[in-house]
Amino acid sequence: MSEVSIAKRKEKCENCTKQCNKKQSDEGIGSHQENDEANGEVNEGSQLLLSACLSCDGCLSEEESLKISQQSLDEVDRVLALNKKCDVSKHKALVVSLCPQSLPFFAVKFGLDITEATHKLCGFLKSLGVQYVFDTTLAAGFSILESQREFVQRYRRRHHDSHALPMFTSSCPGWIRYSERVLGSLVTPHICTARSPQQIMGCLVKDYFAKQQKLSPEKVYHVVVAPCFDKKLEAVREEFYNSLLESRDVDCVLTSGEIYYMMERAKVSVEELDSVLLDHVLGEAGDGLVRHEGRGSEGFLEHVFKHAAKELFGLDVHEITYKTLRNRDFQEVTLERDGETLLQFAAVYGFRNIQTLVHRMRKGRVPYQLVEVLSCPGGCLSGRGQAENEVGGRVDKNLVQQMEEAYSSLPVRLPELNPALHTLYQDWLEGQDSPQASSMLHTQYRHQSQTAHTPPPHIQW
Repeated sequence: MSEVSIAKRKEKCENCTKQCNKKQSDEGIGSHQENDEANGEVNEGSQLLLSACLSCDGCLSEEESLKISQQSLDEVDRVLALNKKCDVSKHKALVVSLCPQSLPFFAVKFGLDITEATHKLCGFLKSLGVQYVFDTTLAAGFSILESQREFVQRYRRRHHDSHALPMFTSSCPGWIRYSERVLGSLVTPHICTARSPQQIMGCLVKDYFAKQQKLSPEKVYHVVVAPCFDKKLEAVREEFYNSLLESRDVDCVLTSGEIYYMMERAKVSVEELDSVLLDHVLGEAGDGLVRHEGRGSEGFLEHVFKHAAKELFGLDVHEITYKTLRNRDFQEVTLERDGETLLQFAAVYGFRNIQTLVHRMRKGRVPYQLVEVLSCPGGCLSGRGQAENEVGGRVDKNLVQQMEEAYSSLPVRLPELNPALHTLYQDWLEGQDSPQASSMLHTQYRHQSQTAHTPPPHIQW
């Protein structure tokens, strides 16, 4: 996906709905409404249009727009070019972290298995001048473990804390932004405080890894490759910026499509690229790519479900059976014993289903203790930064299916069984319950009032 096509999508403003306050002509608004309604995409009442992430900047303040504009190929090119000059004092160590959900995109595009495609991608990035290339599976392991612990704590205090349950997952920035800007106190106290894998990876790179390399955080330029444009917005959140060091945990997010465009721009073929192994935060030799459980995302629901079954009820759950409710993107799982329902979780993907969930919550009809929420229908593999068709701007279903197959080919490893996590809990975080662990692995979500520059986001970013 080229920068040109991204710019055209923003100009077109595909996301306008009846209640969108983005300034434009009456004629433009009317034509968009007619098209939206003809496509059956205007959801009366909620007025949410299921379209591209960040394809319309009507919900962004001028400051946010500026920060996001700095997360671009041009900015990465600028840092790479600066490093090629003789002034060593201005050099920055370039670190790239790859989200596991981006790797299947390159496997399909390269026509290779996911491991070899990753090594080719790593070879390309290092040929540009990137010093270190990680994947974020380790950070996702932290996020899962912290989510598991928080759920058990919330469950145990459910009778005297009305905000304890249900617990909503917190890794999807589109969902988080909608919760903070629109839903407010109805939802925000229920959001898990564990940071997303992206932002935990930011802490790992800028704190632990930088110290290991004897570098100050501002001397590290950290790029994350993600399937979703929303991750750019997550990276510029105020709490992920160290004003003292003038350093962000994640300096730049590029989508899979933007990286692929870099390769097209450089006119490199997959065949001529070297295969280079990924680096590892602890410097250890890796044992190959792995994934967490779940269908194309980080599998928070499945991991928390199995952990809670064991921790709270002493039950070992090996296989999880999903029951489809409204559609494939609204499913639930249930733990029963002797005819009694012990746990009931749901996976809710896409804003149509999110609206249904919120409507039920307002009426007090949510039976779930945990809900895994993702704004993209189909989950993270369907992120608009990699799954969108070049023609028409719609999700390429065939591409998504191939990515799902590639992703599912990776072996699953439980984060509890990852020795690197146990090492880092002790050497980096000074224990699982330490103030350091709380600071690096958690954050808070709260209602954010609208400003004059930021109309209510009746859209999906």
